[in-house]
Amino acid sequence: MNLNPIPVLKRLLAKVKQQLHRLGNADTSATGPSAPASEQGIGIAAIDERFIDGRFEHRFGTRDYKLYLPPSGAGQRPAPRPLLLMLHGCTQTPDDFATGTRMNDAARAGGFLVLYPAQSAFANLHRCWNWFKHNHQQRDRGEAALLADLTRAVLATHGADPARIYVAGLSAGGAMAAVLGEVYPELFAAVGLHSGVPTGLASDMLSAMAVMKSGPITPALRASAPPPTIVFHGDQDTVVHPANADEAMRPFTSLGTRETSQGLTGQGAAYTVHRIRERTGRVLAEQWMVRGTGHAWSGGHATGTFTEPDGPDATVAMVAFFAEQRLATVG
Repeated sequence: MNLNPIPVLKRLLAKVKQQLHRLGNADTSATGPSAPASEQGIGIAAIDERFIDGRFEHRFGTRDYKLYLPPSGAGQRPAPRPLLLMLHGCTQTPDDFATGTRMNDAARAGGFLVLYPAQSAFANLHRCWNWFKHNHQQRDRGEAALLADLTRAVLATHGADPARIYVAGLSAGGAMAAVLGEVYPELFAAVGLHSGVPTGLASDMLSAMAVMKSGPITPALRASAPPPTIVFHGDQDTVVHPANADEAMRPFTSLGTRETSQGLTGQGAAYTVHRIRERTGRVLAEQWMVRGTGHAWSGGHATGTFTEPDGPDATVAMVAFFAEQRLATVG
């Protein structure tokens, strides 16, 4: 059957289209990447939308970042808004990733903040997040701790809603997003994993290359289910084997009822969607397998790297999925 976007997706797309003409007028000025947030004028009193630079210094390293702030009403103190941490893939930059995913367009329409950390070439020659190294897969260690603390800093500075913090990424960024969801479940309400490897399958370069090439040999061992997760993958991905997308769904299979639908985009791209829905109706996990697509962000803009414009819109689907998820308790 043809899986058409649900009404909330249609409304979001309409808002995005209405506001595309404003892209060229966004204020991207900042005092410089090393200036603290308070000096950049990007606090909770911001009125106009901005896409600004920042730098975060941490005991496990220093990272530059970009932060998208949607417009707020003039003279109004914005209510706590959702925050999405977006992790780019290897060789990408925050600007490139924002362009390819068009996540800022969705954030403008949906009123949420988007944080794009930049991996440094010093930490990884190809600017990949080090998801495959055991010292970056643990709570309060390495890049996992750095990214969690950066998220907390933006949360505190910009008045985001602590119950609606999400993390998503592409490829190495998707794998690191899965790590963050696993080790910081009290911080991230949901995870978006695009063309990546779920946690528990690799702890060094050798095991990472094996699982990327052939998929999991044995299921990952987990103490508990990960946070609600939406997965996108191309069935012709030769960089990260599509079997990893099935492994990402496996922890949820006993937690709800499985639903399957087929769809076709206006550009002719076929896809299959699997959902695991609990008795309350909430979707706990969602997998989009895009036919004929390789290692690329589905529905992305052609001016960005690693995008497949003809596929179903991963950005819109992720935003809709995240909208249903929030932490029950915030400590």
